[in-house]
Amino acid sequence: RHRCYHRPTKIYDDGVQPSHKTEYVEKYPGYGNFCPPKSCKPKPELQEDQGRMDGTTTFKSDYLPYEIVSRPFRPQAEYRPKSGKIDLGTIYQRDYNPHKVGPVTLARPQERKHTSDAKVDTIPTYRDDYRLQKGERTESCKVERPYEPPSERFGNPSTFQDDYIPRQPNPPQSFKPCETKLPEGPFDANTIHRTAYVVHEMEPMFVRPREEYKPSDQPFEDLTTHQRDFKGIPGEQAKSCKPENRKLGSDDPFKGTTEFQDRYQPYLVTAPEFQKPREYVPPTDKMDLESSNRLDYIKHKVAPRAPIRPATGRKSTGPFQGKTTTKEDYQPWNICLQGLIKKEPEIQKFTGKFSNLTTFRSHYIPHQANPPQSFKPVHTVPTAVPFKDETLYRTEYTPKKQEICPAQQPDAVGYVYINTDSQGHKFYCQVSPERSGSSCNAISEEVPAVS
Repeated sequence: RHRCYHRPTKIYDDGVQPSHKTEYVEKYPGYGNFCPPKSCKPKPELQEDQGRMDGTTTFKSDYLPYEIVSRPFRPQAEYRPKSGKIDLGTIYQRDYNPHKVGPVTLARPQERKHTSDAKVDTIPTYRDDYRLQKGERTESCKVERPYEPPSERFGNPSTFQDDYIPRQPNPPQSFKPCETKLPEGPFDANTIHRTAYVVHEMEPMFVRPREEYKPSDQPFEDLTTHQRDFKGIPGEQAKSCKPENRKLGSDDPFKGTTEFQDRYQPYLVTAPEFQKPREYVPPTDKMDLESSNRLDYIKHKVAPRAPIRPATGRKSTGPFQGKTTTKEDYQPWNICLQGLIKKEPEIQKFTGKFSNLTTFRSHYIPHQANPPQSFKPVHTVPTAVPFKDETLYRTEYTPKKQEICPAQQPDAVGYVYINTDSQGHKFYCQVSPERSGSSCNAISEEVPAVS
């Protein structure tokens, strides 16, 4: 089947009127007129005043006061140290079995590089078989129509204008209390907290007595595991296993040509033009320093502002009462400086020379390194023989004939025009080569195309 790559254009018509009825409109049975169900949503009506608001709430009417019972105080237990000795042993110290650890051998093989200095001069298959084809650009089928605003005024009312009913505003009643007169006489500063508060006596706080420092009778073990288990063994200095730095290659200069030198095309480059800055020319006219504020400002006589500092109050002539709760309750304590707990070292420091011989240097056995065998192939082919660059793709490749689309040139390929549908597609029939002179009714095959 031929697939057309053009967009459909409706410029031809067979005279058949299109049907806009759907399957739902044809098969759907009609019913009588039914009114829509009524809405259960209440209408937004203004609520009238139902009387004066009562000051009692459900919490005030249903609340029952209960007697408050003081919470029992739990006394703090006296600290008593436990008797016995602490076991400082762990499961790791009990179950650990030491093992001898030897040097780790590297399992990584040596890196081998297989490189060649030969230059690749062959042409790839993509560059050899690729043919550049010119593609035609399709024309735009969009019809440009300028926007024309309507000349008549829009006269259809909105749903808000149809359903809106203007109502007279009814302001709500104010619940603000009436103005009352202030009580006469001095202000009584008594509160419920002051009248109902009961003073309780506080119990003395439990203070744990301080224990005296008692030094231990056993000597201090200041030896580490390294000092205890290390045994210096004399030995020779280890030799370096690093191979010698040998230079690979020759010092002769390169005499050949590179691919960059073969394909490089020099271009003429012009130097950029620099714009010369203009010389500064100072103005000759005198600068006018007058502003609109200076010219239009009118001075006014303003009296000095009165200070906002409050007036001084009455000074008391009695003595100053400087007693505070900190002075009355604070009692100074006699503090004695505590002596140093650190004892003098019983073991003297080591004064001899440190032996810097490690276990690696003592156990290492040097071996003579053997160079690996080279797997590079020997040049058996002489250089005078030309290189055979033939591949299986080149020898076995068969070029195929490119087929021409029958929609581009129908007359040249052997097609005869039949008709055109409403979408603009042309239909052709293929004439067999035996009956090319006769009509296409005997052997024909319809193929769609587009103009």
